[in-house]
Amino acid sequence: MGPFDPVAHGALDHGELAALGLRPEELLDFSSNLNPFGPPEAARAALATLDLAPYPDRGCHRLRAALAARHACPPEAILVGNGANELIHLLARALLRPNDTTLLVGPSYGEYLHASRLAGAYMVEFRTCLGAGFRPDLEGLTTVIASARPRLTWLCVPNNPTGVDLPATTINALAEACAAHGGLLVLDRAYAPLRRDGWAAPDPLAGEPLPGQIHLYSLTKSYALAGLRLGYLIAAPELVARIGAHQPAWSVNSAAQAAGLAALSDEDFLVTTLPRLWSASDALCTGLRDLGLDVWRDALPFMLVRTGDGTATRAALLRRGCVVRDCASFGLPEWVRVAPRRPDDNARLLAAWKESLCPPR
Repeated sequence: MGPFDPVAHGALDHGELAALGLRPEELLDFSSNLNPFGPPEAARAALATLDLAPYPDRGCHRLRAALAARHACPPEAILVGNGANELIHLLARALLRPNDTTLLVGPSYGEYLHASRLAGAYMVEFRTCLGAGFRPDLEGLTTVIASARPRLTWLCVPNNPTGVDLPATTINALAEACAAHGGLLVLDRAYAPLRRDGWAAPDPLAGEPLPGQIHLYSLTKSYALAGLRLGYLIAAPELVARIGAHQPAWSVNSAAQAAGLAALSDEDFLVTTLPRLWSASDALCTGLRDLGLDVWRDALPFMLVRTGDGTATRAALLRRGCVVRDCASFGLPEWVRVAPRRPDDNARLLAAWKESLCPPR
């Protein structure tokens, strides 16, 4: 992938659908890792009463105060962005210099590489494999850090697309290794609330990050607000100020701020919907395995399905009204990624998959 090539993502590609003569409203999207039981009604109500005329609060003061209370950190340690994706690019622009080295623990989200290349940095990948359960070897990874001395190390935990989580002790050890060689650990926690116990057990990494760490979060996955683009990072205030200096004014619009505040105030939403999401995931995982498919699932409700040719599988299911994520861009061309939806939708996917495996004559 060149520095200016587009990054492959899940979700519907409206240009592709138009070329194929397909209408988005006729399709079921299993390629986006979102809570299918959202958004919260409180967020919908906040949007319904929003005054669209004034400029947004460019400092996101109320939202940062709510997030600071949740994470037990000062508001100055928080930067809100137009999705975590914007923050990834701001991080690279603010903290990387041409010819710096960055390290990616892969396979993982493509924007880390893209943002690093746009900043003129070189990327080294420490790649995990299925045989090791897609888990990085701590000793091997710290050896690479000592050798490459990356300015930024990108670590998505729990990871997209493998769903693998890591204990806080491992993460903190990696952060220490990065700091010992002049680097920072960027820990992407966008999917942390979707863990099976994410709504019930305290997150050991939810507080203010330790020195040498930058934590990224998203409010669009668990609250199903992807259309509004809303994420935030937490870091030492001096780092936040440095990164925020590269952010355009009014980057986070009023609708995103209002919906985010409303979602955070709804204390029952995740407790109610995430068990339903995991129930749907369990049923879909079982259904796919009953079709004879090889399914990988770890700490997150979405799953990888090995079909031999992910591109062909995606095309076959698309013709039947279902969209899954081809994983070739992750370096996993034999796999597709599937995010569960509501039970009726999942039943339609299983029927489409069965038909694609054994099409009628």
